[in-house]
Formats: sequence, structure tokens, C-alpha cells
Amino acid sequence: MSAKRLGIGLIGTGNISSAYLKAILGKDGMPGFPVLDIKGLADMRPEAAAARAAEFGLKAMSIDELLADPEIALVINLTIPRAHVEVGLKCLAAGKHVYSEKPLGVTYAEGRKLLDAANAAGLRIGSAPDTFLGGAHQQARAVVDSGVLGQLVGGTAFMLSPGHESWHPDPAFYYDLGGGPMLDMGPYYITDLVNLLGPVASVSAMSSRLRTERTITSEPKRGQTMPVRIDTHVTGALGFANGAIVQIGMSFDVAGHKHVPLEIYGTEQSLIVPDPNFFGGAVETRKRGREEQWQPVPVAQPYADGNYRSLGVADMALAILENRPHRANGDLALHVLEVMEAFEHAASQGRTVEIKTPVERPAPLAESLRDGRLG
Repeated sequence: MSAKRLGIGLIGTGNISSAYLKAILGKDGMPGFPVLDIKGLADMRPEAAAARAAEFGLKAMSIDELLADPEIALVINLTIPRAHVEVGLKCLAAGKHVYSEKPLGVTYAEGRKLLDAANAAGLRIGSAPDTFLGGAHQQARAVVDSGVLGQLVGGTAFMLSPGHESWHPDPAFYYDLGGGPMLDMGPYYITDLVNLLGPVASVSAMSSRLRTERTITSEPKRGQTMPVRIDTHVTGALGFANGAIVQIGMSFDVAGHKHVPLEIYGTEQSLIVPDPNFFGGAVETRKRGREEQWQPVPVAQPYADGNYRSLGVADMALAILENRPHRANGDLALHVLEVMEAFEHAASQGRTVEIKTPVERPAPLAESLRDGRLG
């Protein structure tokens, strides 16, 4: 394993922080990422930081202490979506690189401001999701890159659910400004599609909001109601620069369905890609012809057998140490944010929206980078 290490701090110790820390430190049989040297955790609620730090044997700090720590070079920002850019700017002002939980910001203008500030300071921005680096999605990428699909025609992308109020302990922010199925789950699907197909060129869409309030059925807020301030059912199409057209649906209103998460269509073969909310899953292809059947594609790429949230952080940290581009980068996240915001504009204005933010497909993750070895 690489002996290189980068000092890391984490701000925001809510629900998702546990998954990050398990992956970084190595829990539940996973190897961990030694390149990430966790120096401390912080939260606007000191008691939350203290509890999470005690759980993982780490140091709790105030946000000011964490930002002033000279040993911390990169901050993982796991605050709520509306705070991503505000906290990110504070980290940049303190001279820290930033890796943000998705989405990069709740508006394109916010995300652009964050990237401009980072570029001016000579610092880096990274952003979730990093699930496209998981073994199953990298294997799907290898299928696409091999050319066996033929000319790329398009595909489908579906995340249709009844909402998060049945399981999340505090789900109100999902239905507030900055929430909704597109900003919440769209990053996984659109990022993976850019990984597979390249940049998005245009968006068309329709959307609806069938309820003005919803009732929480999870604990500890069971029975409380929450206002719905965003559209909760979004559907449309992505036109890619390579000519492919992908139908997409994101919903918090659907009781059940039988769509697979992602399919990619070519003139010679079709490809099933597993749920981009996860790192692994089944990859399948089918050749054209009535008698042909779906065939499994063996997943030989690493990071397909667990929850590796922080893989993108580890790649970013090593990229900083080695002075190379990182994969889950700010340009990719900003492109995806512009695409997601375009759904709102396309739906409300009844027009096709052109996407202007340039982006390159991230480099494939080398098959040799296994068991926490990212160098």
C-alpha cells in the first residue's frame, strides 16, 4: 500500500457520515483507505460531533478548530445540501481543498461560485457521488468503451420511489428547496451516465407536485407533517453530445415499478447497469436478435463488494499528493448540477434547455487499484 497520506477533516456528522468513516477506516470487512489520515470531526452541533467521534475513536473539534488545523489539507463537507456551498467557501478561505457530498450546490450559480473560488485560490473541489468508480459501473464503462454495443442509441434511467419519510429519521429537507428527487438522486444517475456516455448537451422535461404536505412515518418524528416546496415527480430526456438520447424519471410519488435503474442501448447490443446508488451489482448485455438472451458480464473491477463511500475522496487525496487530476471532480459535479437545474427550467418553461458547462469523462479507475491501494 502507498505510504502517502493526506490530513483530512470532516464537517457534518449526520446520517451519511457513518458510511464515509466506515469506508475510510475499514469496517465490516472492508480494507479502508490508508491515504486518508482523519484528524478530526466537526458539526454545528458539538454533541453530534462528539458522539460520532466517540463511535469511531476519533477527535471531535469545533468547526473553527478544524479549519485552523494546519495538518488538515482536505475537508469532507457532509452538511445538508443548502449549506454545501457556504461551508465549502469557508473551507477554501481557510486554504483547504473540499470534497462535498452531493449535490455540489442547490443552484448552478452557487456551484459556479464555489468552483471559481477554488480556481482563484489554487485549490481543488471534489464531489459525490463516487459510486461511478465502483466495480460494477467501471465494468459497464469497460463494456461501452470496448465498442461492442455498436453505435450508441440511448437508454433509460429510473429512480421511482414513494419518498424518504418512511425510513429517514429527519426527512423534511428532502421536500424543501434544495431537495426533491432530482437533486437528491439525480446526481447518482446523471454522473454515471456522463461516465458512460460523456457530456449532456440538452434537457427536456415535465414535472409535478401532487401534495402540498406529507406525513412522516419514520421514528422519531412519526406523525409529524412537513410542507412540500419542490416538485416530487420529474420526467424527461437527456440529449448527449454523442447523439444518444436517454429517457429519465425521478420520483418520490411512485408506489412501485419494474424498471431497472439504468439501461444503455446500442445498435448491436444493449447493456444493463446496476443501481448507481451502489458500487456493485449485476452487469448484463444482450446482443440483437429474437433468440438472444441477457448474459451476465463478470465484474473484474475492484470496489464492487461493499459500500465504499469515500473512494472518490481517496482518489482525490492521492491525486493531490501526486499532482494529477482526480475523478470525482468539481467540473463533473458542476456539469451534473447544470443538467439537474435544467430539468426545472425545461419543465416550467416548456422548452429544451441547452447545457453549456464543458466536461470530460473521468479516467477509468485502474483495475490494479484494489484493497484500499490507490497508489
